[in-house]
Amino acid sequence: MDNDDTIGDYTLREKLGEGPYSTVWRAIHRITGEVVALKKVFLSKLNRKLRVSLDCELNFLSSVNHPNIIRLFNFFQVDGCIILVLEFCADGNLASYIRQHGNVQEQIAREFMHQLGAGLEILNSHHIIHRDLKPENILLSSQESGTLLKIADFGLSRILYRGEYAETVCGSALYMAPEVLQFQRYDEKVDMWSIGAIFFELLNGFPPFHGRTNVQLLQNIKRSTSLPFSQLILRRLNPDCVDMCSRLLSINPVDRLSFEEFYHHRFLMRR
Repeated sequence: MDNDDTIGDYTLREKLGEGPYSTVWRAIHRITGEVVALKKVFLSKLNRKLRVSLDCELNFLSSVNHPNIIRLFNFFQVDGCIILVLEFCADGNLASYIRQHGNVQEQIAREFMHQLGAGLEILNSHHIIHRDLKPENILLSSQESGTLLKIADFGLSRILYRGEYAETVCGSALYMAPEVLQFQRYDEKVDMWSIGAIFFELLNGFPPFHGRTNVQLLQNIKRSTSLPFSQLILRRLNPDCVDMCSRLLSINPVDRLSFEEFYHHRFLMRR
């Protein structure tokens, strides 16, 4: 590290985010002037499973170039840290978008789900589960054609082949599938629950389930007989929209939409 303000060829401008294992900065290349996001991962803070997830993140992002997945331009190691040089998205994330706009119109929610589906299709083809899909990890980039969504932060991702199960409890509680909250083994359908929670939040302006603790959150999920849609909003929604959301948020993963069922659902086929 050259000094507090530079890493390699990049000058740090502002801290964008911070987690227990990493920090993310807006940075500028000192020669080209290119603006990027630098993710600084502290290797000493990673246990074996997190190191496997980091390797998964680096291998996956190095091999893909898709408009709905954050671009990784380069990565290098310095002073016990892995530095990821990532595409910078100036328009923030989906969480700030929802805070600013509240609930969105059905056709916007459909377009956003189309884009997330396109990104998930790439993950699916690489046998990767994200495990931390939430509005904060969906970045926004303005294009002439409209808002472009990009799936980001693969720090908890891992490869999981069809028929295999994972057991590590990870993710963000409000978007975490009930089988994870219950410490049960799980498969790729945990990502479909998270997509359902994001979809519900887009339509209503708030997440589907709450709780002061994970135990209370799980109790509230299990007690629910139907999704807590705002009645005012529910009256305006197409039945196919409600059906897709309800089936993504099926408590039993066997009944939950698979990626293929989600991708080909009637609601997404309507344009």
